[in-house]
Amino acid sequence: MKTLRAAAGAALLLAVSLPLAAHVIPDDVTIQAYAKPDGQRLHLLVRVPFTALADIIFPTRANGDLDVTALDPLLARAAKTWISDWVDVYEDGTVLPKPDVASTRVSLPFDNSFASYGEAWDHVNGPPLMTSMQIRPEQAMLDVRLDYLTRSEHSSFGIHSRLSRLGVRVVTGLRFVPAGAAMRAYAFQGDPGFFLLDPPVTEAIQRFFVLGFWDLVRGPDYLLFFFCTALLFRRVVPLLPFIVAFTVAYSITLIASAYNLVPDALWFPILFETVIALSIVYLAFEAILQGTPPRFLPAIGFGSGLGYGFGFAFPLRQALQFGGSHRLVSILSFHLGIELGQILVLGLMLPALHLLFRFALAERIGTIFLSALAAHTGWHRMIDRARWLGNAQFQQFQWTAVNPAILRWISEAAILAILSYFVFRTARRHWGGRL
Repeated sequence: MKTLRAAAGAALLLAVSLPLAAHVIPDDVTIQAYAKPDGQRLHLLVRVPFTALADIIFPTRANGDLDVTALDPLLARAAKTWISDWVDVYEDGTVLPKPDVASTRVSLPFDNSFASYGEAWDHVNGPPLMTSMQIRPEQAMLDVRLDYLTRSEHSSFGIHSRLSRLGVRVVTGLRFVPAGAAMRAYAFQGDPGFFLLDPPVTEAIQRFFVLGFWDLVRGPDYLLFFFCTALLFRRVVPLLPFIVAFTVAYSITLIASAYNLVPDALWFPILFETVIALSIVYLAFEAILQGTPPRFLPAIGFGSGLGYGFGFAFPLRQALQFGGSHRLVSILSFHLGIELGQILVLGLMLPALHLLFRFALAERIGTIFLSALAAHTGWHRMIDRARWLGNAQFQQFQWTAVNPAILRWISEAAILAILSYFVFRTARRHWGGRL
């Protein structure tokens, strides 16, 4: 009996452990796809590497090459299990039934048929790979044609691809070929959520307005900046010149960045994130000194706004492809969303600080304490980003116009200059005319 129980336990352990061992998720997966409405069908052509089709044991010959003859019956099941079940296509806001797997075929790694829709269509619907072809499983590509039943080729189509489950980092290149209109190209990493393939202007306005609002409200740097601003000014009227200068500046860099008028080098976003953290430290120290705000504070607001505009632009540039042909409308909607978030944040912070200092904390002590916390956080964020500028991984990009090590030293010099300025201001307040 003990022997029987031991054997059963071993069999159960083997049954559980074998599928887990077989499920190897690849690090990088690239997917190519075309979507084209045609009459009362929408054709979705997809190319996925075999390495992304986990838990499917494909038949091989003795030498390890794929057995193409025995492979054909498995391809439709693989396409359904790993592709069609994880892609939802919508027509006029309603999800369509799961598609028919119209055709499948194995492709060689150097096949470039997906360079255009016409070539991809002919390839997927063409003759299968010759049975004598030698190809390793880790080299092969699975090409699939999925057919969705639709009401009209002129409907509004949307898609939600959840193929990000095929790998650790999944990059999808999707091209939409609408009836009687120019092709639209999308490139996204992971799961982008639902989006319309050819969005109307109202959808672009709504999507980007919400994106801009949440980009500001959820951004810790932005909230810290406005918190320090509220601590420094406390009232709306003195705050207005600073905020107007800030808004004008970030509008300039936001639009310039959205139209690709700024460098794409890796050091560029890190540099301006360092500037953003630097502005937090500066405003926090100004609030601690609690003197009359310098006359040049609107200039500081303008300079900070330039950096924040680039910061706002990074998520915008990645999302602009989902605005369809409404690029300018999408940018302006994103901008309005930021403005609403800015008004809301300051509109809550100013009264909250007023109530806090009136009923809970002495104004001077509370200002110093809260400003010190903000300065501490901004300081560490600034130092971390300045270190990134000199990180060794940036040194390999010799094509950049500015050496990252020089940028790091510039950042450190700016930090030293600001500290010296505050030491001078503090000393001047204490000793007055003797300086």
